[in-house]
Amino acid sequence: MSRRRGLRAMSTPLASIFGSGFLVIVPILASVVGPWAPLVMAAVCAVAWCVGSTIRFNIRHVEPQLAGKAASSTRSLERSADLALVIAYIISVCLYLHILSAFLLAGLGMDSPFNENLLTTTVILLITIVGIVRGLELLEKLEVWSLAATVLIIALLIGGFAWYDFGVVGVSDWLWPLMPDRGGGVILTVVGGTLIVVQGFETPRYMGDTYSAAERIAASRRAQVVSSLVYVAFVALAVPVVPVLNGDFGDNSLIQLTTVAASVLVAPLIA
Repeated sequence: MSRRRGLRAMSTPLASIFGSGFLVIVPILASVVGPWAPLVMAAVCAVAWCVGSTIRFNIRHVEPQLAGKAASSTRSLERSADLALVIAYIISVCLYLHILSAFLLAGLGMDSPFNENLLTTTVILLITIVGIVRGLELLEKLEVWSLAATVLIIALLIGGFAWYDFGVVGVSDWLWPLMPDRGGGVILTVVGGTLIVVQGFETPRYMGDTYSAAERIAASRRAQVVSSLVYVAFVALAVPVVPVLNGDFGDNSLIQLTTVAASVLVAPLIA
């Protein structure tokens, strides 16, 4: 597999994993586990890796059975999984786009429930029209550009938080958020829900018309390795800035954190 083809194959799961999750992952984790957010983020990534390994196992071993004479129970499980995934994707896509709308509109001073719903619906319609008119190939190309912009912003944010933590404040003066007063059930529920942030490793399972099994397995694995390293570093470097929120966590908290750590990145972040 050529390097360019490998990057293209990896772009779809990586774009799905990054999505809009990085906009809210820091305040979400800080609001339930406080200073333990980096370790919890690493644990979530570890669980996601286990689930991704199951997907990759299915690509290698189950797909050939489905293409042949698979048992009726195997086919029933496959159809049930497809139905569950469709429902999960509807929720995931709407959630991500709603977060993105709230984040963008807040940065422009136009945030309201009506505007959020209007922008979210507009984006969904645009994606649908592009998919119907030009097909998935154009959407894949759009994902490459979207992913490049997202990775660039995340890299700048990581650099900005690192500069603030080590260059402006210094390790000895770091402030850590307090552990919130949350019950075990709430913590498990919220942390379990953050799995959706690193979800996307399953998309190569449905790219069989374009890439071989080996290419898709490699794309899924590489996407998870890269995203896990990025997410853990991002959360770890942002946590020392979290106390500036004074316990007020919202969808747009990352803007406040960025304003403190590296205000020059606020405009690119919103864009």
